[in-house]
Amino acid sequence: MNQQRRNLMKYSAVFGLMASTGLISIAQAQEWNKAAFEGKSLDDVFKILGAGSPDKSSAITLNAPDIAENGAVVPVGINTTLKADQMAILIEKNPSALAAQFFIPAGTDPFVTTRVKMGQTSNVYALVKADGKWNMSVKEIKVTLGGCGG
Repeated sequence: MNQQRRNLMKYSAVFGLMASTGLISIAQAQEWNKAAFEGKSLDDVFKILGAGSPDKSSAITLNAPDIAENGAVVPVGINTTLKADQMAILIEKNPSALAAQFFIPAGTDPFVTTRVKMGQTSNVYALVKADGKWNMSVKEIKVTLGGCGG
């Protein structure tokens, strides 16, 4: 069996399992925005998402460490008081700026958390789409080399 077929079967099974358990809907799986995840710069991703120039908002909290001793697993969370439709995490200096995009179902608490990979110290952006408008919060996360904390 060739690798392409294996990947197709593996990802089909994962999406099928997630859809059957209610973690995602089939519509959300189909809404995957390949172009946004391939965007190389913040401006590319903003344009593809239709964010233009998002406004900074104090209603968005970006939860992440100031210093990440292991750039391979950096915990990042977004919490907001806005009625969010979508949330996204962008990492300015990563090869692909968009690290994660979340669709928030109506009636759900607007909170997400995940782990991202960071190759170097960078600004991390939390984007929240509410009422058709994108807002953001920014935080610099320092990535140390060798996990020495210095």
